[in-house]
Amino acid sequence: MYIHAMKLKHLLLALSLSAATLATAQIPTVPTTRILAMGHLTPGNTRATVAPVLKDEVPATLRLYLDGKIDQWYFRKDGDGVVFIMNCTTVEEARTILEKLPLGQHKMMEFDLIPLGPLAPLQMLLQNQPTQTPTKN
Repeated sequence: MYIHAMKLKHLLLALSLSAATLATAQIPTVPTTRILAMGHLTPGNTRATVAPVLKDEVPATLRLYLDGKIDQWYFRKDGDGVVFIMNCTTVEEARTILEKLPLGQHKMMEFDLIPLGPLAPLQMLLQNQPTQTPTKN
């Protein structure tokens, strides 16, 4: 229990670094592991105008989920579209996939794409720690 409390203390310390400290610290680069895709209807479209296309959009989106390209999907509570967390490592890959969906082909929905990666400041917790390799069971 004490070890977990100490790790939590260090985690909170790493996350609470001041803006000045972060500005001068060398934050390690991290790989892009996911893409946050925030979809919104294009100007001039409403739920009513996209409704006929949804009969094709929903199965196509489900296929992307079952193929592992979409990890999580959400409906925007503001009613303007969807949010996906995609298993892609580049914005270009995510854009290509999303533009092939029916709403994308009809130019009825666009996506803001944000690359995501591991929380870089957490690596500061590993400073001066020996590198360990996982053991096989």
